[in-house]
Amino acid sequence: MPYLTSTGSTLRTGGAEQLGVGVPGYAHPLLAPAEWAGLNRPGTPLHWAVLNIDDGPGARPDPHCLEAAGRLRNARERALHREAPEDTVRASGGRLLGHLDLAFGVRPFGELVADAQSYLDWYRVGGFYLDRCPDGRDGLQGVRRLTSTLSALLADSDSDSDSADGEGGRLVLGHGTHPHPGYAEAADQLVTFRGPWTDYRWSQVAEWTAAYEPGRFAHLVHGVPRTHLEEAMRIARWQGAGTIFFTDRDGAKGQTDPFAALPSYWDEFVSRIGPGISE
Repeated sequence: MPYLTSTGSTLRTGGAEQLGVGVPGYAHPLLAPAEWAGLNRPGTPLHWAVLNIDDGPGARPDPHCLEAAGRLRNARERALHREAPEDTVRASGGRLLGHLDLAFGVRPFGELVADAQSYLDWYRVGGFYLDRCPDGRDGLQGVRRLTSTLSALLADSDSDSDSADGEGGRLVLGHGTHPHPGYAEAADQLVTFRGPWTDYRWSQVAEWTAAYEPGRFAHLVHGVPRTHLEEAMRIARWQGAGTIFFTDRDGAKGQTDPFAALPSYWDEFVSRIGPGISE
């Protein structure tokens, strides 16, 4: 199968210990309480979850989102301070990321920075997910400028926080495909696949990704049948993805975003990844 083909000088033969969960954005906490509560369960190998109120932070703080953000942040802090030994996975993940829509490079820089500041002021996020990120060489300079500014904002926020963990924030570029290689140095992680299982099972990895360790790439796949869950994880490992989210929801026939709710096999999905993940 295509994903088993070596595409670089480094053959990825392992990576099981690298896998963790990245949630691209559940529905509003009022509509999806079980989903948000599940992120706080001990042992959940969570790397990050995206908070998206209204294609951004919204016009004012949302009380339900404030509560969900606080619970996730508190779970991480308990683990960092070793108050929950069974949940130490959160010491290397469990960040809440604010959703920023780059509109493929069309949105003004000032609007994006203002949204980022609102996320930090209201929800104390630990990073940002840059959705609909440009993937060509022509958009690279603008993205670098933005991520540099966001890193500075996160550093200021972290230093001002009484609960700072000293690790800085996390920036994830939501390309959904393999971008120009230069983007790999512009953020902590790149989403190099976002789409249906019918495409993912025959996907190929870009050769330049072999120069990077697992953890630099994320795959978000919908429409994955339970019977193919292990195969999907095998593809992710061979292609060097460190963060994944698989769901059997497919968004067909006018359904909502397939990533907005839990997959029917969530417990099995999490147990196959296992606890003790290290980014």
